[in-house]
Amino acid sequence: MMSNSIKTAIILAGGLGTRLRTLVNDRPKPMAPIKERPFLQYLLKYWEMQGISRFIISVGYLHEKITSYFGSKFNSSSIEYVIEDVPLGTGGGLLNCIREKNIKSPFLLLNGDTYFKVDLGLMQHLFFTTQADWCLSLFSTNEEKRYLLIDVDVNKKIKFLNEKVKLSNKKCWANGGVYIINPKVLNKFKKNNIKVSLEDNIIPESFKAGDNFIGFKSLNSFIDIGLPKDYERIINNEFKL
Repeated sequence: MMSNSIKTAIILAGGLGTRLRTLVNDRPKPMAPIKERPFLQYLLKYWEMQGISRFIISVGYLHEKITSYFGSKFNSSSIEYVIEDVPLGTGGGLLNCIREKNIKSPFLLLNGDTYFKVDLGLMQHLFFTTQADWCLSLFSTNEEKRYLLIDVDVNKKIKFLNEKVKLSNKKCWANGGVYIINPKVLNKFKKNNIKVSLEDNIIPESFKAGDNFIGFKSLNSFIDIGLPKDYERIINNEFKL
């Protein structure tokens, strides 16, 4: 029987950060400085406040910058690391963490370069009551050229749109990069140390296989510091962490 309390979060922080190199070129993206503190510190603080007590961070590029700064503790929470010797992509990094840490219970998955203040209590309630395999956080957007938009039916089940579409008058939603996942659905992906994308490979294949995808809508703001213009919004206090 699954516990209805998510305490473990995996954070994907192993990317090369090529889009942000013009502004930050001496450290991994999650360590980009904001008011003299790394972006990752704001993520850890928010999710610890939401009830997470164990962080597993997938690291790769310049990983010593992360491991030496944070060590094995953040306030009262533990931090563990899974190091990518070669870049594995978002999907490969996730599968590597599942395998190395033998994850058997539902967990929270976060991108190390995005910030979305989702209410974990409400999101996990939806996850468990709908017996979801995946619960994706969704944010409202009018940028149809930037995101693959997602449709949700009356039962909050996700219907993926296969192509970017023109917006109608109705509200549209996009993936906010905060997930709750039942690890059993990842058993079908037996890719050891192979580069694979979570968004382009694992999620579409799992959806096609009939796994239960639920969408959790949030009206809070979403930001991606991998984009220089979004990072500058934070630096200029246009977006509050």
